[in-house]
Amino acid sequence: MNYTGPKVRLSRKLGIAMTLKAGKLMERKPNPPGQHGGNKRRAKVSDYGKQLFEKQRLRLQYNVHERQLRRYVDKAQRSLGNTGEILVQILEARLDAVIYRAGLARSIYAARQYVTHGHIEVNGKQVDIASYHVKINDTISVREKSRKLICFQEAIRTSAPPAYLEVAKSSLSVKMLYVPPREEVPIICEIPLVVEYYSR
Repeated sequence: MNYTGPKVRLSRKLGIAMTLKAGKLMERKPNPPGQHGGNKRRAKVSDYGKQLFEKQRLRLQYNVHERQLRRYVDKAQRSLGNTGEILVQILEARLDAVIYRAGLARSIYAARQYVTHGHIEVNGKQVDIASYHVKINDTISVREKSRKLICFQEAIRTSAPPAYLEVAKSSLSVKMLYVPPREEVPIICEIPLVVEYYSR
């Protein structure tokens, strides 16, 4: 089951703004949640603790289940090349991740909801699976009936897509131009620690 708890509390714990609301609140309260916040003395974190923390950071930034992330890691390890880089590329090719990066949704949670509710098409065909693997030159667009919805209009107005995505704001569509290298993917995570976690 995907995370459905309080996003602000989780954001403060991980040090990452998971939603717009969390980002605004973290400007005032950057410390971890709890009564004592940043004043509480923290015990020294073990190597395992650091690996677990980074794994949780990665998993929750993409809103994927533990089993899904394990499968992605196994797939990356079987592929030729840098395991960490391939893992990020697999995650970034998820349909909900592409929608979020393109600016068609204001959070990864909203992107997942838009897909499952049938608002998204891939190459002209409706797709309602958030984990759908987007390929290079695939065209992802909002269904014509859904384009006037306020949520899409507000999201696209403030979008700032990365270089590997080509966005057409007028038609609310996006195309993946190439598989992005790790340095172009805007996630906050020490990927090598994640790979180490699953290599134990």
